[in-house]
Amino acid sequence: MESRRVRVRFAPSPTGPLHMGGVRTALYNALFARRHGGDFLLRIEDTDRTRLVPGAEDYIVNALRWCGIPPTEGFGAGGDCGPYRQSERTAIYAEHVERLLASGHAYLAWDTPEEIEARRKTAEAAGMTWQYDASTRGAMRNSCALGADEIEALKAAGTPAVVRFKTPEEAHAVVFTDRIRGEVSISTEVIDDKVLMKADGLPTYHLANVVDDRLMGISHVIRGEEWLPSAPLHLLLYKAFGWEAPEFAHLPLILKPSGNGKLSKRDGDVGGFPVFPLTWTDPASGATSVGYREAGYLPEAFLNMLLVLGWNAGDDREVYSFEEAAEVFDLDRVVRSGARFNPEKAQWFNEQWMRSLSSADWIAAVSAHFPADFALGERGALLDRMLRERIVFAHDIRQATWLFGSPPSVDPDARAKRWTVETPGHLQALAARWEALADFTAPVLEADFAAFLAERGVGMGAVMLPLRHVLTGVGGGPSMFDLAEFLGKKETLERIARGALAPA
Repeated sequence: MESRRVRVRFAPSPTGPLHMGGVRTALYNALFARRHGGDFLLRIEDTDRTRLVPGAEDYIVNALRWCGIPPTEGFGAGGDCGPYRQSERTAIYAEHVERLLASGHAYLAWDTPEEIEARRKTAEAAGMTWQYDASTRGAMRNSCALGADEIEALKAAGTPAVVRFKTPEEAHAVVFTDRIRGEVSISTEVIDDKVLMKADGLPTYHLANVVDDRLMGISHVIRGEEWLPSAPLHLLLYKAFGWEAPEFAHLPLILKPSGNGKLSKRDGDVGGFPVFPLTWTDPASGATSVGYREAGYLPEAFLNMLLVLGWNAGDDREVYSFEEAAEVFDLDRVVRSGARFNPEKAQWFNEQWMRSLSSADWIAAVSAHFPADFALGERGALLDRMLRERIVFAHDIRQATWLFGSPPSVDPDARAKRWTVETPGHLQALAARWEALADFTAPVLEADFAAFLAERGVGMGAVMLPLRHVLTGVGGGPSMFDLAEFLGKKETLERIARGALAPA
């Protein structure tokens, strides 16, 4: 199998927005393909027509593009194995169903949902579990149990029929090696005769998935662990067609921040964090869920966070670009157990990636959140120096309102800690010194400030904190000398003058 060209696929259903767990599946597929010089396909599995949601297809494509993991082949990218939307491949599935019917690996069934449900309830009333399988199909309305005349009569009458897979009558174990979980063995006794083709002529996931993976040359199926119970059926289908099966790797779940269970949209609503890559507005209800992009996350940070939710390289490293991860990614380092999502850690990743931006990119990112009438001019490098280490999200710049205008007031609690009757005089004297300076840059201001304190015989705290208050209105922030240079002499002196004369 390893000698085959690596071809993997991400195959979402357009039944709503793409969950971050789905993005992680796409990411792991894309990384595996890049690591092994292979292909990453996108296939849209839209055969369940009752659950399709308008806009979901475009959302999937746009989300992968924003994340930086667009497919190298498939839906929206083209290729030689299309169509890549399953609803456009119905003739292909019909042909393969006929092959299974002819070989005796599938059969027609005319049972109504009501008849099947009645059987199930009768079994439950007797304390038993009922499923449509080798032990029960002989008592149902299908081509295995009915005579030729009855079958022809049903066909002639146009009675709706489904096509079911014929599981082996003699139970045996289906054994395969999962690239993440090792050897997996599941008895055919627990596998029911799954519907392969619905009465409307559309295939179910099981048939379409296997046929498409084969015809598209998929070498490795990397998908969520919720599909692990389906793997034995899929392997039986490969065998029925006489095909070599791909290798399987079933990824662990992403778990909610606390408690048990898979991370859900509700967890995000309650916890105040996104679970979708992009903002999604439900077309039916109009309800909007904010995405990671709109919440201010860089796509690199979002992917990095997902990368380590279930994988590590065997060391303490956590920060990776896609290219760096692709150099070391492999399935043997994916964990088997669920990975717990941590919203605070997600923010930490964004902070690391904000800090890693080039100066030009960092300035561009935060500039998008300036007031419309604010001109940064040549002060970008100074702004970068002041606030790069204090920014988690680019939009955090909005909180530094003192950058864009004089603070309307001073925090009285913070002011009370250092403000004395001598404070206004200190500030006015400092302003007079600074007004005489020809070079109003941070190094000069810092040196002059030290000289000023020495001449007046006062400590740093007697003047620095009040200076911070009159320039920013708050008790913390960047270097006051950097800020004064950023504001310029005129604005700095005006703020000092206003603040020093303000009532205590």
